[in-house]
Amino acid sequence: MSHNPFPNEHDGAGQAPAVRIPAQAVKGRGVAGRLAHRFSVDQREAFDDGWAGLEQGADAAPLPVRTEVIWEDARSALTRNDSPDIFFSHSVNPYRGCEHGCVYCYARATHSYLGMSPGLDFETRIIAKRNVAALLRAELARPGHQPSVINIGSATDCYQPVERELRLTRALIEVLGDARHPFSLITKSSGVERDLDLIAPLAANRLAAVYVTITTLDAKLARILEPRAAAPHRRLRTLRALADAGVPVGVSVAPQIPFITEDMEQVLAAAREAGATRAFYTVIRLPWEVDPLMREWLQLHYPDRAARVMARIQDLHGIDDAQARQRGKSYDSRHATRMSGTGIWGELLRQRFHKACARLGLNRERFELDLSQYQPGLARGQGALF
Repeated sequence: MSHNPFPNEHDGAGQAPAVRIPAQAVKGRGVAGRLAHRFSVDQREAFDDGWAGLEQGADAAPLPVRTEVIWEDARSALTRNDSPDIFFSHSVNPYRGCEHGCVYCYARATHSYLGMSPGLDFETRIIAKRNVAALLRAELARPGHQPSVINIGSATDCYQPVERELRLTRALIEVLGDARHPFSLITKSSGVERDLDLIAPLAANRLAAVYVTITTLDAKLARILEPRAAAPHRRLRTLRALADAGVPVGVSVAPQIPFITEDMEQVLAAAREAGATRAFYTVIRLPWEVDPLMREWLQLHYPDRAARVMARIQDLHGIDDAQARQRGKSYDSRHATRMSGTGIWGELLRQRFHKACARLGLNRERFELDLSQYQPGLARGQGALF
């Protein structure tokens, strides 16, 4: 009887066995493949049938994946938020999907609703809402609109690379400026500096504030964790440029990933030196398909500590091994703990953050934006009546 060296594979007559192809990192992308979304009927897995790699060589790295922009005519611009753990009640997102490719991004799971993969599709198939500025103008002009600070880019980055050409975020800021409506935005990109000509005058009138996310100062880690976002040193320069222009600026040190991002205090100190006056953090959240994507990323880049990282993430969300196996997840979505974590490790992060902020003088004052300046008539393009 012949011996099959691949006992889990089926041998065809006279053929080499099909061997599962292990995941490989894709240069410039956050994840390694197109994980099937949770609504998919079919599950596909790559395998080597012996014919792969004839042109590029069997050991060649995966070919680069191009970014595709898909236009969408959105039905509305503003999204209402009623979560008690989020500091704004309304947001607007000009894009779905994000080319920055941050592996940990909780918004990856939303691509499933589009019938696309939360893996590579999320960072290579970008949905651009071409009518978002016109919709926002109409919604701000409604007689019943009650002003509250609108956040731009709460789900996906409003200054991701495609914004350089599409300028949807700039159009939104123009509308908000016309209506004298206060807003905040959050980004990992230096692209926000392009729009300082709009943002700085609005900030001077207490109508705008900006947060810059700096997850780590480790450039090597940032390249694989957030491959197409600005480098950490470049984000610090952006903080300085915003502060020098008179824009209230804060820093987001999010997400905190156990045993991966370990320099929270150094990030806060560097951001304070660059001009940030406020700061916040969240712990990593892994809803739905983001969980297996993170596990795969850890196996590719940090196999020596992958199990330890996932165990600590479960601890942060109060999930033990038995619950993780039963539920197939390591994340608890309850509002009380999902952002800050729970238990001893959540408390340790909380203490580290607050002690660092107190030492650095961060969060001593709030960004008080002025809601009283909002004028729906200006949103309609009627011009000022004074």
